[in-house]
Amino acid sequence: MSYGDGANSRSKTAIIAILVVLLVGSLAFGAWAYTQMQDYKTKSDKKSVAAVAAAKKTQTKQLLSQFTEQSKSPYKLFKGSATYGSVSFSYPKIWSAYIDTSNSSEPINAYFYPNEVPGTLSKTAYALRVELLNSDYSQVLQQLNSQITTGVLTAKAYVPPKLNGIPNVTAGTYLSGQVNPSDPTQNGNMLVIKVRDKTLKVYTESQEFQSDFNNTVLASLTFAP
Repeated sequence: MSYGDGANSRSKTAIIAILVVLLVGSLAFGAWAYTQMQDYKTKSDKKSVAAVAAAKKTQTKQLLSQFTEQSKSPYKLFKGSATYGSVSFSYPKIWSAYIDTSNSSEPINAYFYPNEVPGTLSKTAYALRVELLNSDYSQVLQQLNSQITTGVLTAKAYVPPKLNGIPNVTAGTYLSGQVNPSDPTQNGNMLVIKVRDKTLKVYTESQEFQSDFNNTVLASLTFAP
């Protein structure tokens, strides 16, 4: 064998070795790329599943919220005696009412709650409480003064929308915070307002019902001053 033949043989061997290395590298790269693709696909599938689940959950909450709001109307109407100022307001039809008439010092003492009204000893945070007291307005506010001073309650002047501009209607006080002095868990909103020689207290004992309280009850509240 000549020198040229040996050189050619070594050259072919080198080329084959390079091709083998390139082939192995290509196979390795292909395997790595495939693994990466599968990993991406798996993660992408998981993200897609999570996104679909989140979207369904959001949609369910939205539909439930819409259903709940729709189930509240048409509203019920509470109308008190003309003797005590014809206190009147609307409230969701899914709420039930219990009117306690056993105390002559409270011409109106009402409890409202969705479906069934829990007993007065149950320590339930009621959706709505309405009290017409045989007490002077300033006297009732004085009883709340310490809570206002310490910041347990915040206070601002307030006139119900339907009574705004009505003669002899004076601004009441809208309170937010711990509306029940004996129960720190009952944080809600309260309106205290003068009705003739009496004082009307309208309040919710839970923030859960704040929207109904503001947008339905207070928005529709009227009385004869």
